Amino acid sequence: MSETAPAFEASPDVGLSELLDATARALSPQGPLASQLPGFRPREGQQGLAASVGQALHTRTALVAEAGTGTGKTFAYLVPLLLSGRRALVSTGTRHLQDQLHGRDLPAVRTALGAGVRCALLKGRANYVCHHHLARQMSDGRFSDPTAPGKLRTIHRFAQVSQTGDRAECDALAEDDPIWIQATSTRENCLGQECPEVKRCFVLRARREALVADVVVVNHHLFCADLALRDESMGELLPNVDAVIFDEAHQLPEAASEFFGESVSSRQLIDLARDLVRAGLTQAPDGADWRALADRLDRAGRELRLVFESGAGPAGAGGMGRSGRGLASAPRAQAPRRFSREQLVELSALEDMVDALSADLVSIIAIVAANVGRGPELDRCGVRATELLERLQRWWSALADVPPGEPLDVLSEVLSEGSAGAASDPVGASVVWAETSAQHVVLRRTPLSVADAFGRHRAGPSRAWVFLSATLSIGTDFSHFTDALGLQDARCERWDSPFDFARQSALWIPRGLGAPTAAGFAEQLAREVWPLIRANRGRAFVLCTSLRAMRDMAQALRTLDAVHPQGIDWLVQGEAAKPALLARFRSAPAAVLVGSAGFWEGVDVVGDALSLVIIDKLPFAPPDDPVVQARGEALRRAGGDPFSQYQLPQAALALKQGAGRLIRSESDRGVLVLGDERLVTRGYGRRLLASLPPFKRVATRDEAQGFLPG
Repeated sequence: MSETAPAFEASPDVGLSELLDATARALSPQGPLASQLPGFRPREGQQGLAASVGQALHTRTALVAEAGTGTGKTFAYLVPLLLSGRRALVSTGTRHLQDQLHGRDLPAVRTALGAGVRCALLKGRANYVCHHHLARQMSDGRFSDPTAPGKLRTIHRFAQVSQTGDRAECDALAEDDPIWIQATSTRENCLGQECPEVKRCFVLRARREALVADVVVVNHHLFCADLALRDESMGELLPNVDAVIFDEAHQLPEAASEFFGESVSSRQLIDLARDLVRAGLTQAPDGADWRALADRLDRAGRELRLVFESGAGPAGAGGMGRSGRGLASAPRAQAPRRFSREQLVELSALEDMVDALSADLVSIIAIVAANVGRGPELDRCGVRATELLERLQRWWSALADVPPGEPLDVLSEVLSEGSAGAASDPVGASVVWAETSAQHVVLRRTPLSVADAFGRHRAGPSRAWVFLSATLSIGTDFSHFTDALGLQDARCERWDSPFDFARQSALWIPRGLGAPTAAGFAEQLAREVWPLIRANRGRAFVLCTSLRAMRDMAQALRTLDAVHPQGIDWLVQGEAAKPALLARFRSAPAAVLVGSAGFWEGVDVVGDALSLVIIDKLPFAPPDDPVVQARGEALRRAGGDPFSQYQLPQAALALKQGAGRLIRSESDRGVLVLGDERLVTRGYGRRLLASLPPFKRVATRDEAQGFLPG
C-alpha cells in the first residue's frame, strides 16, 4: 500500500465511523486517488455520495442516489465498497460500461487503495464463444453469406488463444457482427453438462471465477435474467453477495420488465426447426421423418409473421386455416410495428395459426419423447418445444382472457396429447402485445409492474441495495423510479453536477416551427439550426425521437449541405455500427452524428468535438405503444393520472439523458437546442425544463452562437 493510502484494513466487521473516515481520506486532495490517478479531482458531491454509499453498505439498507454529471459517482461507490470488505455485485447499464468498469476503473481504484480484492467480469452467454456450436457451424458447410466461413475461422483462431472467449476482445471482428450468433449458444440450445466441450466452456469458466470473486461486474440484463431464473426455480446465474450496486440504475425498470415477462418469437421456432433436423438426422436417423417435422415447424414460424402483414393474415395472402397451410408469397420488408391487444383480436387468422403451431409443437414433443436418450441435442429440442408451447398457451390465454392454467378450447385438444399441459403463470397481471420486424414477430407478455417481483428478491437475504444514476428524479421527486421498483423504503438523496452550466452552456428553444408532428417539421428545424452547425464546423449530435424523424433530419441537413458544402462528415445511425460511428465522430475534424434512441445516453464525448446538441422534440413514448397504453389505463383505474404520473416523468428522464451529452467536463462549452416549443407554450413544459441542468436560457440564434467554442 502506498504511503498516502489510508491506514485501514478492509473487513466486513469494520465500524461505520471507521469506514466513513477511511473513505473520506481516500477521496481527499491528499488521498491515494489524487496522488495516483491522473485527472482525479476531489469533489464535495463525491464525498457526500461516498458517505451515503458507505452507510448503506454498513447497514445493509437501500439507497437511491442521483449524482449529476461530473460528480465522480464511479469512484464514490467503488472506494467505500472496496474498503468495506463486502462481497458485491456491481451492475451496469451496458456491456460497454461493464468492460470499462472492470478493465479500467476498478483496477485503478483497487491499486490506489492497495486493496486485495478479487474481481471478476460476467456477461450473458451470448458474449462467449461456444466451442461446440462453433465447430458444428464450421462443419455444416451451408452458408447463405459467402463471408461466413472466413469469419468463423477468425473466431476459431481467437477461441484457441483467448483466456475468456469474450467476443468484445476479438479485435479482428466487429462485436456486433451477425456471425457471432452462429458461434455462441443460447439458454435454449446449451447442452450444459452433457456438452462434449464442457471442460473448455468459456461460460462455465467465467461463472467459476465469479463464484470466488469479491466483486463481480455484471449488467442489468444478466442480473434480471438471474432473478427470472430464480423465480422459475431454474437455478441461478450469479453468486450470493452482501451488496448490489446498480450504476445507470434508470435503465433497470425496463430491463426488469423484459426479463420478468415472457415471449415467443418466430425466430425461436425457426431456430428450433433447424436444430431439430440436424440433431434428429445425427442422433436418431431412424426415429422419425425429421425433415418433414422440421419443415412444418419452420413454415409455421414464417407463417406466424405473415399473420401480421398489413393487418391481414395468411388467409388473405393465399389461404391458411385448420385445413390448409399454403401461402402465396414471402413477407414484404416492413418497418417495425407494435400490436396492442385490441389490434391482435382483430387478426382473424391468428387463432388458427396458434392452433396449428401448437399442434406442430406437440408433435415434436411426442416424437422426441419416443426417442429420448438417443442424443443430448435431440433431448434438448424436446425441452425447448415444451417451453415454447407452455409460453404460447399462457400468451394466448392472457389474450383471450382465460384464467391461467385453464387451457383454451383452441389448445385443449393438442395439449392433452402432449406432455406440456397447463402451466402456472410466472408473470401475473400483464400487457399482451406483439412486435414485428421485417422478418420476424415476437409475441410478448410484459408485467404491468415489476415492483412486487423485484420486492420479492429484495425481501430475501439481508444485503445493501444501492441505485445510482444522473437521472432518477424529476426535480427533487424520486417517486417515479421508486414506485417502479417498489423502493418506497429506500433513502433518496441527490447531488447536483459541479459544472457551471450557466457559464459553460446555452439552451435555445426556437419559436415558430409549429407542431413537431406536422409534415415538413424536420425540414424547418434543419433550416433553423443549419447556421449553428456551419458556425460550429459540425461537431454536433442531432438526437431524434424516432427512426423516421432521424432519417428526415439527416436528409434535410444533407440537402442543405449540398448547396454550400462545409466539408462535414455526415454520420447516421444504421449506416455503420455504433462503435464505428462514435470512433469516426471523435476523430473527424468536422462531423455531425444523427441518431435515435441509441445515442441519447451512454455516450461520452469530452471537449470541443461535441459542442452542439440538437434534440428534435420532446421524447414522449408513442401514444399507441401497447405497454404505455396498458400501464396508463391501470393508473387511471387506480385513480391516477397517466400523463403526469407516467408519460411525463418518462419523457423528463429521457430528455435529461439526451441533454446530458453536451457538457462532460469543466472546460466544455456548447449549445443545447430543443426544437419543441411545447416547452414554453404548455404548462408541463416548466416541469420538463426544471428537470434539466441550469443552462443559460437564450432567446436568439445569435446569442446561442456566442456559447460555441472557437
